[in-house]
Amino acid sequence: LQRMLSMAVEVDRSPTCSSRKIADDIFLFILHIPLRSQREALLNTMESQLLRCRLLELLFQHSCDVPTASSMSLDKILYFLSHSSVLPQFQDETATWQRWDEMLQYLSLLLLSYQSVKLAFPLAEHLRTSVSDRMDLIAQKAKPRHQDSDDISQLDIQLKMNNFINRMQETLGQPFPPQIQEKLFMLQ
Repeated sequence: LQRMLSMAVEVDRSPTCSSRKIADDIFLFILHIPLRSQREALLNTMESQLLRCRLLELLFQHSCDVPTASSMSLDKILYFLSHSSVLPQFQDETATWQRWDEMLQYLSLLLLSYQSVKLAFPLAEHLRTSVSDRMDLIAQKAKPRHQDSDDISQLDIQLKMNNFINRMQETLGQPFPPQIQEKLFMLQ
């Protein structure tokens, strides 16, 4: 399945468009996956970073009281950190801290996927272009277009993280379970 999804993203002239179409089609199925382990298995084994990034973006858009129309960026990830409620109640009954833990896991995965798509090593920088055009861009050592919304400061990060931690403290109390503390540290 993962190989087929990856090929479906790559076969189009615009991988960004095909990843959006595929993600829109399978998003509702992800919402109905009953167990966290099954959701994580699907997302963790996804070969297409572009598709995983889009699916996670849809998941967080779905959990925001006020969704944003901005394009995917580091600023949008900070927006999700500030405006997402814990992920939608899936069919399994989990403790509140486990739902926060899953949200942190997916935020970290979204950040890693986005970095792979936009900011990482040379081949990945061009995941948004077709395979045929990608080789030319790599040969030319072309850099991807820079988005202003990727320029975030350490202060922005610290303020959003503090706000997020305060929201979690209101819900969970203190001290946080060790899994939550570890994921907060990794995300920051």
